[in-house]
Amino acid sequence: MHHENAQPYLQIRNLTKKFGEFIALKDISIDIIENEFVCFLGPSGCGKTTLLRVIAGLDIQTYGSIIQAGKDISSLPPSERDFGIVFQSYALFPNLTITRNVAVGLENVGMPAPKVQHRVDELLELVGLVDQKDKYPAQLSGGQQQRVALARAMAISPGLLLLDEPLSALDAKVRSRLRHEIKELQHKFAVTTIMVTHDQEEALTMADRIVVMDNGIIEQVGKPEEIYRSPKTKFVADFVGTMNFLSGTIVSNGTAKVGDVVLTCDTEDLPVGSSVMVAIRPEEINARNITNSDSNIVQIEVLHIEFLGSFCRVKLGGGDLKDVSLRADFSISLTRLLSIKVGLKLKVSLPSKFICIYLTD
Repeated sequence: MHHENAQPYLQIRNLTKKFGEFIALKDISIDIIENEFVCFLGPSGCGKTTLLRVIAGLDIQTYGSIIQAGKDISSLPPSERDFGIVFQSYALFPNLTITRNVAVGLENVGMPAPKVQHRVDELLELVGLVDQKDKYPAQLSGGQQQRVALARAMAISPGLLLLDEPLSALDAKVRSRLRHEIKELQHKFAVTTIMVTHDQEEALTMADRIVVMDNGIIEQVGKPEEIYRSPKTKFVADFVGTMNFLSGTIVSNGTAKVGDVVLTCDTEDLPVGSSVMVAIRPEEINARNITNSDSNIVQIEVLHIEFLGSFCRVKLGGGDLKDVSLRADFSISLTRLLSIKVGLKLKVSLPSKFICIYLTD
């Protein structure tokens, strides 16, 4: 597994990219470890695709450096860099069979025909498409075309695999199946992989580490669980998953006031009187067997119920919180147990360990 002191496979240092006056990337530095699966995640226009293109040499950085496997590749053209790339549109050759599509790159590097055939069969075996090898791209489903594009990118055994929103053109069911497949293939190929996505679920399910970007900077880097459980900034908290934000004020070291309620929470040593956002995830709000030993008990009323299949998203407000409202996710069994209906008054607890605090901008 990853050794903390292992030499990173890819070292990106102080990367800045300007398009005229517009700064697309501002001083980006990050290390990527060998065989790691890293997702660049963020809204459109945040710089994630530009960063991928700079790594590939398709865009050239204004300044900064990129070291791959100990070699400075900062100013090499794409053809001299060691990567395979899959775009969201697959870009397969429509007039070539699947076999020929995968073989193209190998022939370009002058591999002898028998070896090419062997390598193509091996790759199509890996992506589970041997039986489709004489078909043309148009005869395959979107998910199959995406696997051909992966096989083609991996044909020359690149050191780095770059995936640019590879699943965004597919429907939800196919996407969730392919997420799993791409992750498994990445393991089999044992290749360092960077994937760009704006889909938080994709990043959470596939990545070893997520790089959350906004406005050309890195907001946070961490394992999926870390990004979800301990978002460092309000942007990350808001972008990944669903989050309640309640306006409040720091009352003392360790408490913040929202409405009429004083909540105990880690106030991060912010000065008393600071205006803050108190954040908690809907699934962390507890309404089961509330006793006086629970922290942060709030008297509240059910304002609205949204049935979402395996759980209900319940809008809570009024009571102690005055005009502030909260979304809570309750399991179907809890919803039944408490006979949750609009107008019901109940007690909930906002456990202090699940509360994050952000300074109001």
